[in-house]
Amino acid sequence: MSTARKADGDLEKGADPADDSNRVRGVGLDAPRGVRRWVLLPIAVLSGIFFALPLIWIVVSAFRPERDIFRYLSPLDPRVLIPTDWSVASFTALTDGPFPRAVFNSLLVAGVTVVGGLIVCAMAAYALAAIDFPGRQVVFTVVVLGFLVPFDAIAIPLGELFLDWGLRNSYSALILPGIGNGLAVFALRQFFLAIPKELSDAAKVDGAGPMTILFRIYLPLARPALVGAGLLLFVFQWQAYLWPLIVISDANLQVGPVVLAQLQGQAEYGFDPGQIFAGTFILAVIPVVLLLRFQRHFVRSIAASGID
Repeated sequence: MSTARKADGDLEKGADPADDSNRVRGVGLDAPRGVRRWVLLPIAVLSGIFFALPLIWIVVSAFRPERDIFRYLSPLDPRVLIPTDWSVASFTALTDGPFPRAVFNSLLVAGVTVVGGLIVCAMAAYALAAIDFPGRQVVFTVVVLGFLVPFDAIAIPLGELFLDWGLRNSYSALILPGIGNGLAVFALRQFFLAIPKELSDAAKVDGAGPMTILFRIYLPLARPALVGAGLLLFVFQWQAYLWPLIVISDANLQVGPVVLAQLQGQAEYGFDPGQIFAGTFILAVIPVVLLLRFQRHFVRSIAASGID
């Protein structure tokens, strides 16, 4: 963007009013902007509708009677997105099974992960941003490479380690892998680097130690980054499916996505699609509400970290 502005500025400074070719070029630069705006706006609107349609269908299907869920799909009828009858029977039926317990487990695991993960990741980010020690760049490189490795690639060997440690079928097995999140460390470190070093130097003169500087100076200034990192940690745990499937076999410890998949797997035994849509709606609406509530902080966190 800055390059474009500079280019425009050079054009304006170097333009000769008497030169028709420059005026033509100027008009040529302005005109495409207006054209692009009117072309991109409909594309953006259509893209939004394209992504919103499945969500609307899920919401509508969750609140309509089971007999109407697939009724208007073939032939396709506009009423597929407009419920004629409202019903909460699917939500009521869902409460009779293991789903409420699974949602509670997901909330508990995600909540503890956010609290513990923010403490661990903030301490790691502070060390990588504000403390000079041998091999700091190497450690930071390892952290960056760590979050680039897909978790699914290490899930099986990590599950065997948890089995050897006797941690299977426990909340610890669900929580521990999510606490050390490399992407959260990276985002927090980038934010900490923008904090003036004079603040920590002045605190050191007053006798403050690293932990005091972290919790009294850095963390109060890093609220947007903490919110952004917290959302990353929450979503990571909230949508986890493969890892809970590997380390949890106790029905009382199953999380929401696993129980929802088990409902879908009972299709040939007379499953209720309304319950699946209702469960999907519940699992989707909770992170959406959190994201909308903290959207401003999350956007500032992403902008400060430089993550695209």
